[in-house]
Amino acid sequence: MRDQVDRSLDSSVGNTDADPMLEVSGLSVELGGQQILSGVDFAVDRGSLVGLVGPNGAGKTTVLRTLRATLTPDEGRVRVAGKRLDGLSAREVSQLVASTPQTTTLSFEFTVEQAVEMGRTPHLGRFDRVDETDREAVQAAMERTDVAQFADRAITSLSGGERQRVLLARALAQATPVLLLDEPTASLDINHAVRTLELASSLVAEGKTAVAAIHDLNLAARYCDELVLLADGAVRAAGTPRKVLTTETLGDAFDAETLVTRQPGFDAPLVTPLADRDPLDAHVHVVGTGTQAAAAVARLVAAGLTVSVGVVPAGDAAAERADELDCEAVTVPPFAGVDEHSRERATELAREADAAVLAGDVGDANQSVVAAARRLVAVAGEGVPRIESERTVVTTIEGLPEAVADLPGRADRRPQQERVRQEQQDR
Repeated sequence: MRDQVDRSLDSSVGNTDADPMLEVSGLSVELGGQQILSGVDFAVDRGSLVGLVGPNGAGKTTVLRTLRATLTPDEGRVRVAGKRLDGLSAREVSQLVASTPQTTTLSFEFTVEQAVEMGRTPHLGRFDRVDETDREAVQAAMERTDVAQFADRAITSLSGGERQRVLLARALAQATPVLLLDEPTASLDINHAVRTLELASSLVAEGKTAVAAIHDLNLAARYCDELVLLADGAVRAAGTPRKVLTTETLGDAFDAETLVTRQPGFDAPLVTPLADRDPLDAHVHVVGTGTQAAAAVARLVAAGLTVSVGVVPAGDAAAERADELDCEAVTVPPFAGVDEHSRERATELAREADAAVLAGDVGDANQSVVAAARRLVAVAGEGVPRIESERTVVTTIEGLPEAVADLPGRADRRPQQERVRQEQQDR
């Protein structure tokens, strides 16, 4: 019986590499008299990670429920490995598709190892017991998700993030070609969220196919091969992250204004939401290098401020972000030191600005630039000098707009945000 079950899994992936591993056609779902999904179509290639993104209530979880056949659509069909799910038994579906739920509530006093072992159920006959092959699969899954250390602990004793990893281990132990992840990073801090998506990426690189509902657009853009953007139960856009995450599509789906740039160090879009308030009409000069300085530039431009940068090495993340957003940047060749002309120009910009923002690695060469500023806003972090003065405010990247909102002596300048947005539309 065990051999027959294992062979059925192997034969279930009989479609060719050229065929999609997963196909969704004309999916429509109505629940309680309310239309949840309407005509949803998309396909997922073998060995790819596709992200479902969209606002709350867009239908992401409902799509995942139909993909694992726990919800029967009113119209449309789902094919996995060339097989229609509505023609398969629950056991056969479980040999094709494994999933992790959005919630991690588990009330029974199972140990972690027992919970992961449940993933082997689809491969057991009615009277079969767990054998050495199953135990090896369970151990490998626990080690892969870094929960082997909790093997003998009750799952109810774990934190929400630890439980999330146990549920992922259970899905891996199920050994299916398709993995469905419903908000896999929702209860995790940023470090564990990145580790989870790194793990998903490595599994995909080894041949598994994954679909994940992800609320963080920037993490989805970084790790997913393609995105499906849902809103009001319909697909608004599908394709690469760069194709899907645009100001226009995000405005349509989320009814929100966004600034879309590029993530430093990654070929992926960076989505910065714009606050629903009047643009801040002021000039801020950013001093610093690296990703934190780049993030400060994007956040300030998104708030409608005129931004300049420098002195920074050419090719630095802050210099690239400044160029992308049409901000003046005083740059010098990498490792060349700061020449007098560049120092004077950056000092002049800092003196004319309403404030200088210190972010990332400021460096000793920029001390005269810092000294010229009338007011300083320092982003807390490594590399930013501690300057205790009445003219200094310490804040975070997210709090930058609020920190400069009450700047005195604002000049009458056209908000740079509108200029950048118009240029993006003209391209």
